[in-house]
Amino acid sequence: MSLTIRDVLHLPRLQALRLRAGAAGEHRAVRWPYVAENESISEWVLGGELVFVTGINLPRSEANLRQLVREVHQRRCAGLVVLTGPRYIQHIPDSVLAEADRLDVPLIEQPYELPMIVVTEAIGSALVQAQMLGTSRQQLIGQLLEGNPADVGVLTHRAASLALDLSLSRQIVVLQISGTAELFASMAPSAAEALLQATRHHVLQHASHCAQALPAPWPVLTLAEQWVLLLPVEAPAEGPQRNRTLVTQLLQTLREAPSPLRVFAGLSAPCPQPADLARGLGQAREALRAAQSFPERLGLCCFDELGVLELLVAIRDRALLDRFVHATLGALLQYDTTHQAMLTPTLEAWIQCNGNLAQTAQRLGIHRNTLSYRLQQIHALSRLDLEDAQHRLSAAMALMIQRLSPHTPTRATP
Repeated sequence: MSLTIRDVLHLPRLQALRLRAGAAGEHRAVRWPYVAENESISEWVLGGELVFVTGINLPRSEANLRQLVREVHQRRCAGLVVLTGPRYIQHIPDSVLAEADRLDVPLIEQPYELPMIVVTEAIGSALVQAQMLGTSRQQLIGQLLEGNPADVGVLTHRAASLALDLSLSRQIVVLQISGTAELFASMAPSAAEALLQATRHHVLQHASHCAQALPAPWPVLTLAEQWVLLLPVEAPAEGPQRNRTLVTQLLQTLREAPSPLRVFAGLSAPCPQPADLARGLGQAREALRAAQSFPERLGLCCFDELGVLELLVAIRDRALLDRFVHATLGALLQYDTTHQAMLTPTLEAWIQCNGNLAQTAQRLGIHRNTLSYRLQQIHALSRLDLEDAQHRLSAAMALMIQRLSPHTPTRATP
């Protein structure tokens, strides 16, 4: 369970704090208080800090305060607290408030009469309490997801004491960042690691905000390199579609992740009972795998929409699938590799366009005569009769399996 800016403003003994701007960001999670002693904070924060500036050791001009607002936004800090009074920073300029509103950066005013030790102690204690409660809730949810809960009666009582509503049907969302290998290949290790960690914090922050905006919210779980959200399904008819829209909007928000990083999501079918959550986690992970293999699907795949992909991802014997791909596409894949050709992508585009030559040529950006020549090569190498429905089905299935393979090579352009 996280401590948000709104929670900080309601802590005992901190009633003198006032949110002056950036109210749209008051859901941001506070990781720790940080008192800024330098002109710039960019090199000294990791994300999630509630940054305090006093002006006591370093004069803070209007331009510097605007700069700090921008750096808080860029470094994904929780917010900015400006201490005001007659001696150092007399007031917060309107231009600084406007900048905070523009960037949705929570900007809090703290009078010097409120001692800093009182504020930091209150926030530190609240963080410890929130962490303890959050850990207990996550452990209980983890038990449900593992499919090995304790005694049902004990589980129900514990859930009630931790404010976890077990009565609602839920859908499971699994989020994961892809592209880390490419990131580390393109940047120095230290810079790549800093960017990755900042992106991970960004994903967790927005995922938590998404979850907290729903009725009966449950915390976001971090499992290895994945984040797990459990979304309530209040109405069986509208709930799944609403959750799909919600996850789509979340992915659109997370599209600002720096290239080559990208966030993908898998969404399970509704889980009516707590005992169904373990099954739902498996479904969400299967859907995630399909989403990563088919990036043109906006980065999201729902288990109920998998269709034939559901059968493919359920087959655990990779050797069986690989043999089928090799028997169907092996000659094409080998030719593409040795000749830097595009026969396999051409076949895939032709199938996706239902055999329409004009649409296929347009999709590939090639002349229709070039397409006809490639199709002749495909037939000669693979012995696939593209006029035969069974052959077309086999080719489509083999291409799907190839796309689902974690070893699928990056494709060249047409």
